[in-house]
Amino acid sequence: MAQRIRQPWLGGARWGSGEAQANRGTAWAKAGGATIVPMLTVTTLNLNGIRSALSKGLADWVAATTPDVLCVQELKAQPGDLAAAGAQTLAGLMGYFHCAAKKGYSGVGIYTRHEPSDVVMGIGVPEFDDEGRYLELRFDTPARRFSIVSVYFPSGSSGDERQQAKYRFLDAIAPHLARLAAERDALVCGDVNIAHTEKDLKNWRGNQNHSGFLPAERAWMTRLLASGWVDVYRQLHPEAEGEGYTWWSQRGQAWAKNVGWRIDYHLATPAVAAAARAATVYKAQRFSDHAPLTLAYDGCLTP
Repeated sequence: MAQRIRQPWLGGARWGSGEAQANRGTAWAKAGGATIVPMLTVTTLNLNGIRSALSKGLADWVAATTPDVLCVQELKAQPGDLAAAGAQTLAGLMGYFHCAAKKGYSGVGIYTRHEPSDVVMGIGVPEFDDEGRYLELRFDTPARRFSIVSVYFPSGSSGDERQQAKYRFLDAIAPHLARLAAERDALVCGDVNIAHTEKDLKNWRGNQNHSGFLPAERAWMTRLLASGWVDVYRQLHPEAEGEGYTWWSQRGQAWAKNVGWRIDYHLATPAVAAAARAATVYKAQRFSDHAPLTLAYDGCLTP
């Protein structure tokens, strides 16, 4: 069963209230030349180890870019490790984490400028909850239910045993996401380990029999999007190819030659996706083998 931790609102401030807006330190947009609409910026990044990413300048980059929410995957750290590294907060953002039971493995987190009303860890499937693959923060008001999720799908690249685990995860999370979308607005961010279409990886012809681009995985993604979930980056950039890649193999010259894959996503329910205004893949500095994917949403947290 998924674990839930109820949290009070920070200082009683709600999203969209004057108090909350005054403390956000975020971008703003003018609508119609008069109305001020808060712009929510959300970044997702697979860290490939939070301590490694911090050693490569992650904290300074987050301080400079000031996202409202930072979803991270592959912490490869336990709670004590996070405390020892000073990673419980990051550039003024409060961190929430779902660590794997196994040391140095998996784990997801969300850093946010505002305390959630509720925290949900896991999808209720012990096999995957023990691996720390799903963390949901809820930002509910009397007028709206809204969740942000950090998720890390299994990779099957190491062999058939892990590929079968990946298929079991896909089977388990699909109904969970369906229930989530039926009950609330939601934004699911993370490393999905699936390139959906031929535009989403450089060498698609040579990878048709490789984990991450297998027909069954791509079909699963097609069904998810057909059910109503929106691939927000692809919505904004329908023809993008290399500029949208978010992961590169550490073998050979993959990074230098941009032989990459787009496997990190913002998946949103329709109302949230409709609020998306801009998307950026940051490649000027490397914190891991993935690149940060940041999207800006127009006022989607206001009542």
